[in-house]
Amino acid sequence: MAETQTRTSGWQVAGSAAESYEAYLVPALFRKWATALVDAVGVSSGDRVLDVACGTGAVARSVAARVGATGAVTGIDVNPEMLAVAERASAGTSPTPVFRQADAQALPFEDGAFDVVLCQQALQFMPDAAAAVAEMRRVTRDDGRVAFSVLRSLDHHPVYARFADALAKHVGSTAGDMMGSPFALGDREVLRAFAAAAGLRDIEVRIEVVSGRFPSVEEFVWYEAASSPLAGPILALTEDSRRALVEDVEQFLEPQTDDAGVSLAYETHVVTGRR
Repeated sequence: MAETQTRTSGWQVAGSAAESYEAYLVPALFRKWATALVDAVGVSSGDRVLDVACGTGAVARSVAARVGATGAVTGIDVNPEMLAVAERASAGTSPTPVFRQADAQALPFEDGAFDVVLCQQALQFMPDAAAAVAEMRRVTRDDGRVAFSVLRSLDHHPVYARFADALAKHVGSTAGDMMGSPFALGDREVLRAFAAAAGLRDIEVRIEVVSGRFPSVEEFVWYEAASSPLAGPILALTEDSRRALVEDVEQFLEPQTDDAGVSLAYETHVVTGRR
């Protein structure tokens, strides 16, 4: 069973981290990132598309309408709970994506099986990102397209640098390091090198800026924590300690706060290439 992490009211929880991811982070961020990624690579009617490290299927659902009835969409992920939520969330999508458990660093598909291969915000969490890109290229047909996106470094996301510091202060150094991990592969030349080493051609690295909105500072803290192992340590804090964490975050988010909540800009490297 997955750890219960989805909030029902206040700081009470019931549900899984994968359900939290789909309920909170997909509408706030990942759905928009998916659109930007699919737009960057170009997808046509009839394409066979693979969504690598698909999570709860945001990219798979975004691309389905573009491939149409003659196309096909497959999503793979190592996390069975993510895949279970992806299947539920994608019910009614046409064509219905097929989800299966697999390792991005050893894809269970024949060479050239797909027209387009996509990977959103996942390479930074893989033990061997270069191997994953090489696998993405391998399963792409000749002249097919590959695209992957990775957040730029914390230097380009100062709010998250301060959030990591606040978590380290109130929750512990491990929590601070965890919040910095999505930004750990933010060097565009490293990403370009992965694509080149894999044998991709016509490589292009672009910066895409996507806005994210959260209803309040407290919701911002919860959205970021609920779909990760941070939820447990934060929930273990006393009510006073959680309030102190939120108050610290409120101070540095004040310039990004308006009458509708918190608005933030996210900078992502989007890398595209052809086999």
